[in-house]
Amino acid sequence: MQGLVYIFIALAALGIAAAAYFGLTFTPIEAVVAAICFGAVAVMLMERALRRRAESRLERAIEDLARLLSTDAQAGQVLSQRINQLTDTNAGGRLEAIEADISVLGTVVRQVAEAVAEIEENQRRAGLAPQKSDPVDAHRDDDDALPEPVIPVELLKQALSENRLVCHIEPLVQLPMRRPFAYDIVPRLILEDAEFADPADYLPRRGNIEVIRKIEALAFEEAITVARRARTAGQPVRLFIPMTRATTDHPASIELALSTLDANRAISSSIGFAISQSDFRLMTPTEKIAIAQMYRQGIGFTLTAATNLRVDFGELEGLGFQSVRVDATRFLRDPSQFTDFHIEDVAPYTRRFHLELTATGVIDEQQLLTLFENGVNFAQGPYIGRAGPVRPDLVVERGDGPTLRRVEM
Repeated sequence: MQGLVYIFIALAALGIAAAAYFGLTFTPIEAVVAAICFGAVAVMLMERALRRRAESRLERAIEDLARLLSTDAQAGQVLSQRINQLTDTNAGGRLEAIEADISVLGTVVRQVAEAVAEIEENQRRAGLAPQKSDPVDAHRDDDDALPEPVIPVELLKQALSENRLVCHIEPLVQLPMRRPFAYDIVPRLILEDAEFADPADYLPRRGNIEVIRKIEALAFEEAITVARRARTAGQPVRLFIPMTRATTDHPASIELALSTLDANRAISSSIGFAISQSDFRLMTPTEKIAIAQMYRQGIGFTLTAATNLRVDFGELEGLGFQSVRVDATRFLRDPSQFTDFHIEDVAPYTRRFHLELTATGVIDEQQLLTLFENGVNFAQGPYIGRAGPVRPDLVVERGDGPTLRRVEM
């Protein structure tokens, strides 16, 4: 391309010489000199343009090279950081933690195998075949050791018919600041002398499933009302409602609960259910499917009255459980009856499954300090706060019938 340009310059110079000789009456020497001058000027301009173009290309190449070098430097820095991270990684510590978990898993599997073998041996000696648990008896196992309620069932039914059941709330605080984290719904009976009876005083231990189911339905209805009004007032509150197999084993109650939760999705994060460990052990696969459906609607669960932490925490996490509650006095006095771990390792281990270990029944300051030192971040009990009435503006006045009514304190 450059040679073609020079040919054109030479032809133009010849044209200038011819024009000067024939048109301007220049002598042959003058015409040749004019052509040479024109050619020299044209060649100089051409070389200048080529030089500028070459310099521009060189500058662009230098800029591209600088960018490439900068990218390579960044990549080298990132690689150096990753190498330093790998160098600083304590692989030995992680392997030790994995080995400890495997050891614990082996211990748990061995204990389960021994327990199953012992049960089978006892059944063989007694000559009894394994029987299916009674699906309608929501209170067995651990409840058998509890004293019978002091209020007869007849008086309980009469109190329900007279709307003498109210729902109080008991705080659950987060340590160490002791700020209220959630509240338990506590159904209480109003006695004739204006005193209150707690569930332990009137709730049937066995049988009378319809009465238990009715009490839980009333507590659920009241919790929905309180949560909705608290959200409207700009002060959302977390509530845990008692639930037993009297409800989970009743398809109509579960269907009603699911439809109610679906209609109140805006407050689903404020509602949770408290299920005792004894009830959870007796739950059938159908009942677990039901609580899993509630979990998919945003409902959380807490496992209460836990007497043994040798459980499948992965299953609890999958079903939507967020915490496990143990009695503070029993747990601190003899943690070995709950688990094989050291007491300071129990809470961190449950936290791996997104479960918080919660202490209930706290009776003094020393228990609170000991619990917090061992990683327990949530507590409840008479030392922290007893069950009390809900704020009047968060509950609804109800009429006669099988529903709750608010009683002024």
